[in-house]
Amino acid sequence: MKNYTITVNGNVYDVTVEEKGGTSSSAPASVAAPAPKAAPKASTGAGSIKIEAGAAGKVFKIEAAAGTSVKAGDTVVVLEVMKMETPVVAPKDGVVASIDVSEGQAVEAGALLATMNE
Repeated sequence: MKNYTITVNGNVYDVTVEEKGGTSSSAPASVAAPAPKAAPKASTGAGSIKIEAGAAGKVFKIEAAAGTSVKAGDTVVVLEVMKMETPVVAPKDGVVASIDVSEGQAVEAGALLATMNE
């Protein structure tokens, strides 16, 4: 048996490959539970209120730039999730402090998209 660590889309998996008898070139693989993820990157945001992705997807459009005043419920970023445009909105009134993603960027659920201040 051989053990490998494989990273797919930022997820780390420990994989054990067992070689069976015979001349078959394809060895069955069993995937162990995902290895613990590395500590999350420190937030690069400038604001105290985090705006995070609710689901994994791709940044479709950025609706508000840093310095823009927004009301609770205003769209800050639009994600494309499962081929549907999904708005990510400001949780309360305030000013967008930073946009931490770019259009076309793939993001995981919980990823920091932007920050804002009251």
